[in-house]
Amino acid sequence: MSKTQTYPSDLTDEQWALIQPLLPKPHKRGRRRRLNYRHVLDAVFYLERTGCQWRQLPHDFPPWGTVAAYFHRWRTSGLWLRIHHALHAAARRQAGKKPTPTAGILDSQSVKTAEGGPERGYDAGKNVNGRKRHLLVDVLGLLIACVVHAADIQDEDGCEAVLDRARQRFPRLKKIWADSRYACKRTPACVWIIYGWVLEVVRRLKGAVGFVVLPRLWVVERTFGWFVLYRRLSKDYERNPRVSEAMVYVAMIHLMLRRLRPA
Repeated sequence: MSKTQTYPSDLTDEQWALIQPLLPKPHKRGRRRRLNYRHVLDAVFYLERTGCQWRQLPHDFPPWGTVAAYFHRWRTSGLWLRIHHALHAAARRQAGKKPTPTAGILDSQSVKTAEGGPERGYDAGKNVNGRKRHLLVDVLGLLIACVVHAADIQDEDGCEAVLDRARQRFPRLKKIWADSRYACKRTPACVWIIYGWVLEVVRRLKGAVGFVVLPRLWVVERTFGWFVLYRRLSKDYERNPRVSEAMVYVAMIHLMLRRLRPA
């Protein structure tokens, strides 16, 4: 199916040329695939930016069931992660950084859920009944690792899963910055013992009143601000927390494509 309309979320030719080599190659045997992967990506990015339901995708995209099937197939195969990791390294090189970061910033965001499903809870501190997105980002604000879990899990407990995933990607990380919610006596010590990383807690200055920009922590807060551009992330609309994580990675893929190849 060919598209008859261009949406602001669509890939440009330059962005498509960047991501196309990362997609599966056509099979040499069997029936020839007629579907254009570019149309599938445009549909997924449209859904991510607008927050529409799968069934509400415009008709000039491929059928919604086909798009959803590819999205979930690529999630279970790990393709979204491989694309993200490749673009992450490229974005760091473009910014003059080494492809493997040595420092990160840790934080979480509690969001309401719109569907049922497992791993839901009540965050009394934020007055939110839903889930937490636990992120570790590099100094550019780009995603290193993401874990979605119930909102009633305390940050010092929930950070273990995201740090485990970060260690799988970048075992030579050296330093992590975090806010005072991670100041539990055992957390910095455990991070050093288990991972060999230094966890530095950034605290507000004594006597500070109102909103204060904290060193280093503003980077991850800006990343959460980028998510505002993607209405699918305004709430957690997914029943499966692993799908929620994939949605976060897809948003970061779209952001990095636009950073690498501005429209």
